[in-house]
Amino acid sequence: MNTFTTLVTAMLVVSPAATSLRAAAYPVVATGQTQCYDNHHPIVPPHPGQAFYGQDAQFHHHPASYTLSADGLTVHDNVTGLTWQRSPNTAGDGSLTRRDKLTLPQARALPAKLNAAKFGGFDDWRLPSIKELYSLFDARGTDPSGPGGTDPAQLRPFLDTNFFKFAYGDPRSGERVIDSQYASSTKYVGKGARGFDKLFGVNFADGRIKGYDLFMPGGAQEKTFFVQCVRDNPAYGRNDFNDDHDGTIADRATGLMWAKADSGRGLNWQDALAWVQTMNVGKHLGHADWRLPSVKELQSLVDYSRSPDTSHSPAIDPLFDCTTITNEARQADYPCYWSATTHAGFLGGGAAMYVAFGRAAGWMSPRAAAGGPSERRNGFGPGPDPLADGGGEYRFVDVHGAGAQRSDPKAGDPAMFPHGRGPQGDVIRIYNYVRLVRSQE
Repeated sequence: MNTFTTLVTAMLVVSPAATSLRAAAYPVVATGQTQCYDNHHPIVPPHPGQAFYGQDAQFHHHPASYTLSADGLTVHDNVTGLTWQRSPNTAGDGSLTRRDKLTLPQARALPAKLNAAKFGGFDDWRLPSIKELYSLFDARGTDPSGPGGTDPAQLRPFLDTNFFKFAYGDPRSGERVIDSQYASSTKYVGKGARGFDKLFGVNFADGRIKGYDLFMPGGAQEKTFFVQCVRDNPAYGRNDFNDDHDGTIADRATGLMWAKADSGRGLNWQDALAWVQTMNVGKHLGHADWRLPSVKELQSLVDYSRSPDTSHSPAIDPLFDCTTITNEARQADYPCYWSATTHAGFLGGGAAMYVAFGRAAGWMSPRAAAGGPSERRNGFGPGPDPLADGGGEYRFVDVHGAGAQRSDPKAGDPAMFPHGRGPQGDVIRIYNYVRLVRSQE
């Protein structure tokens, strides 16, 4: 073997640790959040050692960067390498209304139509996966939840409208303001409360990922979504995990390092941030720069091919240790994990976003389960009233699917929400788990 061959061979034999530090295939775009919060209100950014230090607004890895095409039809994401349709306007009239929304079969047919027309000059459009779609999520939005949160002029969507077209739902046509759900190509591997298949989508009006039943209550009408196709970087969303056998797991796709084990116990949001600081003081697993992940970093971990009811596992790669919990229905289940991202709403900053790696459950009242009034109401206060719904037993169901992103109050007593909150009785835990992350750049 000559000297040149020996040198090349040596360069190709890279240690796992060095490989884990290679350039990321798709950096996770920052959420855009710049405001810090306590349990309710905006605050001055805290310093290390102070309460509430370490939240999303204090880290700015990979800020969003977009380029609008000269023809105004497409937007290129300079961070992820993905190129998007600028607008989900499928009716072609330049305005976004419910006429632009598509059923899943129609959504699946859309890329072929765009490709045949060489939309924007390209013929490789596809329906985005849930991870691709969530890359557009902008946490500077305002959740309309609460009394008075129905005036779009006072709201901000969870999407950068400097580059992308957006419309809230139109109450004049029978919609709710929050009816701005965008379809992905990712179906939930489990089933909904009514037995229908679910499709994961991002609601850019209220700032959540949910699994949506593909049929409306009663089963006669298909659910419709806005649809925004994507092209470029087909590797986006595919994790490349490496167990470093030191208690950490590197994702060579995103450039993030994760703790293999979670916190092992539930914490409220303030205590979760404080626990991370404690881990850093002790140089946990040899590092002092752990943080609570942003909601987009946390969602990058989800394995959407898994769920408690199908794979009998959490929605995460088996390389990770995930604490088993007993849920509110006394089933074996897996935790929801806090992010560092506040879910700012019309009523303030009292909620933080989390991702469910087990069931994203709700207490469905008998009438809501059948598609009754509590399913359709626009209220966002306490859970369904058993007297108003005719009594009967609530059912604990996987309403939104493992891999959903929702939010919990940052503090409080879960016992105050015995049948959850909202029209689908979303379970409120408050004491969620923590998965540590750090950047490898």
